Amino acid sequence: MKNSPHWVKTTVDSPLGPLLLAASAQGLAGLWFTNQRHLPADSLVQSWPADASHPMLQAAVQQLTRYWAGELNPFDLPLDLSGGTPFQQSVWQALRTIPAGQTLRYGELATQIGRPAAVRAVGTAIGRNPLSIVVPCHRVVGADGSLTGYAGGLDRKAALLRLEHGDGLF
Repeated sequence: MKNSPHWVKTTVDSPLGPLLLAASAQGLAGLWFTNQRHLPADSLVQSWPADASHPMLQAAVQQLTRYWAGELNPFDLPLDLSGGTPFQQSVWQALRTIPAGQTLRYGELATQIGRPAAVRAVGTAIGRNPLSIVVPCHRVVGADGSLTGYAGGLDRKAALLRLEHGDGLF
C-alpha cells in the first residue's frame, strides 16, 4: 500500500479504542485502530502534520460520532483509495456495497468482483483496507459464517456487527 507523505492526521477516541484518521486533498485516506495490524509505518505517520481542524477529518469525526450512536449508516465522505492497487481498490469498493447489519462471505465477495478463484487475494486486500469501519471490512465472514480475519481484532469486528444490528456495542 502506498501512503502519501502529504496527508494530515488526527487521533480520536472511540468506544473501541483510539483511532488514527488521515486525509488527503481527495478525501479520507485512512482510518485505523491505533493498535491494529497493517498500520502505515511509524516514520510516515510521524511525518504527517496533526490537523484536527482539517474539514475532512472533522467531517469524519462527526460521522463516526453518529455511527457510534447508531444514527448513521452508510458513511457519506469522499474517500481517497489511491493507496491501493487496482485490485485492492476493486475489493474496497465492493465492501462499500454490503449493507449495514448484513454480512458476506469472502467467496461471495470474490465472485461479486468477477474473480471467484481469488478468495485468498480478496482476503489479503480486505486485511489491507486502509479505511476501517468506513469501508466495512468487518462485514465479511468466513465460508461457514464465522467471524474471521479482522486487522482490528475479532472482538472489535463482533462489536461493530452488534452495533449495526441494533444491539449496541457491548
